[in-house]
Amino acid sequence: MTRSLPYLMLVVFACCLPALVHADGEWPGWRGPQHNGHTSESGLPTKWDTKAVVWKTKLPGEGQSSPVVWGERIFLTAALEKGKKRIVLCVERTTGKIVWEQEAWAGAPEPSHVMNGWASATCATDGECVIAFFGKGGLHAFSMDGKKLWSRDLGQFPGPWGTCACPLIVGDLVIQNCDSIKDPFIIGVDKRTGKDVWKTSRPTPFRGGWSSPVPVDAGTRKEIVLNGEDFVIGYDPTKGTELWRCKSFIGRGEPTVAPGKGLVYVINGLVGDIYAVKLGGSGDVTKSHMAWHTPRKGGRDQPSPILVGDYLITADMTGIATCYNATTGKVLWKERLRGTQFTSSPIAANGLVYYQSEAGETSVIEPGPTFKVIAESNVGAGPGEIFRASLTPSKGQIFSRSQSHLYCLGAPK
Repeated sequence: MTRSLPYLMLVVFACCLPALVHADGEWPGWRGPQHNGHTSESGLPTKWDTKAVVWKTKLPGEGQSSPVVWGERIFLTAALEKGKKRIVLCVERTTGKIVWEQEAWAGAPEPSHVMNGWASATCATDGECVIAFFGKGGLHAFSMDGKKLWSRDLGQFPGPWGTCACPLIVGDLVIQNCDSIKDPFIIGVDKRTGKDVWKTSRPTPFRGGWSSPVPVDAGTRKEIVLNGEDFVIGYDPTKGTELWRCKSFIGRGEPTVAPGKGLVYVINGLVGDIYAVKLGGSGDVTKSHMAWHTPRKGGRDQPSPILVGDYLITADMTGIATCYNATTGKVLWKERLRGTQFTSSPIAANGLVYYQSEAGETSVIEPGPTFKVIAESNVGAGPGEIFRASLTPSKGQIFSRSQSHLYCLGAPK
């Protein structure tokens, strides 16, 4: 691991400042302002049809990154010419008009899985800059009006599966998971310059890495928790040092951890156990800090789990949703959602959980001891559209992105 002392001092100072308070309606990055899929907004629609589509915008190229909202602007990524070009887009939230489109990278594309592509990582913004990650296509910072601020080449990311780990802004630091089948690492760079603050080696995964870091409050300290193929690991956000690791049950490590109740809840991607890990540990905490684990059988897991009150809900890629007691891991119910394929992660609003299938069908369920569907909706997608991005709530509306279009759902603003 290497560090730059001047930058480290800057970040330590920045991380001691009060946390940035997000305005209502802002969704600044992957899993939202609370990093857990939740919004504090009320009044979001729970049911819609084609009449509820305020606008629909055809996007250039293809991509799977989720919409990020700051003020009246929405930020997305896309890939053109089968990955030969990677772009960042800004869309006006009230009209769907593309405000600016900037090329981040161009070159010979790396291999990627058919379900992934070359623009799957969701952007991050703090109102000062927009950060985008494209694997071999690098890590990039743009101003809010589309001026490129800096770019970083972070390696080749070999393997046939591509990348989709989302950048995270913490104070003046951008943290990026760079898991790969060769020389994997997690890095912290200065938000304003792109220069290294710290870099820490990661366990080498068999197939690559797709999960995104999540900031958590462990009580006496802050941690960054990152899922992986063999371990879930907690890091010091200011130094990058590994604080603890917990052995996982079975590989891939795609889903993002869900924080809450002094724990992180973890599933790994392949069929295996779901488990909860207590925060604040040191070293190998597999035996000392695993609060519970429950066998999990069924399909592959790609959606991240979500915690609502005392209920932990997750759904596999076939749409089988399971609700667990968040304290004990006891299975409360297991039921099928509407739809046949699920890859996007759920969101939670006003105590309800929204799951969107790849066909653009959304099931809204009420967490509880029994399975309760509140509403089922369909966005009215065109032929061939696939929805792998997560829904984004903002100012009484919901934004839904297929690989080729962006929809605004709800009452016009």
